[in-house]
Amino acid sequence: MHRSASRLTRILACAAVPVMLVVAGCSSDSGSKKESDGSSSSAPGAKKSVPAVAPAKFAELPDPCKAISTKTISSLVPKAKSKAGSPATSSDTSARAGCSWNGLDDNGVKGSQYRWLDVGFTRFDSDQALGSGAKRAEDDFTKQLAKTRTAEGAKKMVEAPVSGIGEQATKVTYDLAKTGEDFKYATIVARTGNVVVTLTYNGAGYAGAKTPSGADILKDAEKAAKEAVTAVADANTKADADDKQSSPSASPSKSAKSSSN
Repeated sequence: MHRSASRLTRILACAAVPVMLVVAGCSSDSGSKKESDGSSSSAPGAKKSVPAVAPAKFAELPDPCKAISTKTISSLVPKAKSKAGSPATSSDTSARAGCSWNGLDDNGVKGSQYRWLDVGFTRFDSDQALGSGAKRAEDDFTKQLAKTRTAEGAKKMVEAPVSGIGEQATKVTYDLAKTGEDFKYATIVARTGNVVVTLTYNGAGYAGAKTPSGADILKDAEKAAKEAVTAVADANTKADADDKQSSPSASPSKSAKSSSN
């Protein structure tokens, strides 16, 4: 009886060993999983990657006084004091530039017609902290429109989007009385890529001459604005072509030519 009891004790002890091993194994797996989970979490002090902003579309601005053709200037400002225009003062013409023309077409006893045209360009680079050049230009587009709305003394102001000029454009027309005459104004604010173009055209009749049509002033302003926007793309196309031409890889070296013969 005693021997049977001892044998039973040994059997039970042996049977318990696998159970203990299984439990130990489960406990070990659980610990490994926790350690694995802990390693997959963000380590203290780890920096999150910040998406890079899109590069700016345009790196150059056109010569503002050549952005509108001589033919158009002659049509819009017939007696311009200078067909070459008067450049605006700028500390960095690659980021901000402008030009203006004005003139009085004197028709003697029939009166005179005055016209004034101004175009301005503002270019924005992409900046990791400030955003892409296009987004910064969009913000400036809004600011330029806000400035136009605050024109002192403006009457009958009308604002509306306009198609076919850059990626977005808005026209603002209004009447303004100054120097004893009634002026018709048209401003076009347009954005092309990372560049904002602001063009203003106005006119008045002097000495009894008829006040110009607001519709004609707007039509001419839109025409000039299209040329200004196109000039931005042309300036950068030319710059790219010049870069390629000046690049050493643009033309084969003498040694390359001789080796190919």
